[in-house]
Amino acid sequence: MATVMQPQLTFTEKALERAKAILQKPENDGKALRVFVFGGGCAGLNYGMAIGFVKPDDYVLESGGYKIIVDPKSMNLLKGMQVDYYESIQSSGFKFNNPNAIASCGCGLSFKTAEKTEMAHPKPCH
Repeated sequence: MATVMQPQLTFTEKALERAKAILQKPENDGKALRVFVFGGGCAGLNYGMAIGFVKPDDYVLESGGYKIIVDPKSMNLLKGMQVDYYESIQSSGFKFNNPNAIASCGCGLSFKTAEKTEMAHPKPCH
């Protein structure tokens, strides 16, 4: 059974609005927004997001009937993180403010923590 997420990971109102907009699409009915960490990138770890189903060991954040999920291994690296959403003329996307990151890449998607962490590279989504 999934664990209801305590305030270990927060989403700003803008990020929640964007997540809900994604999850409202008919093809995402019954699915959740997964936030995860995987190995790779300039700094060694990357943030990832995908649409999927809740797994028994997931942490679940519910908001307005929509679910955001995180696997336990990723949660260890994301505790205290705030997810925001930005829009500009040049780009838009989710922004990750992670207090566990001691270094990050210029793009903001790759980071490193103080502890040595091994994460698998994800399989291609094709």
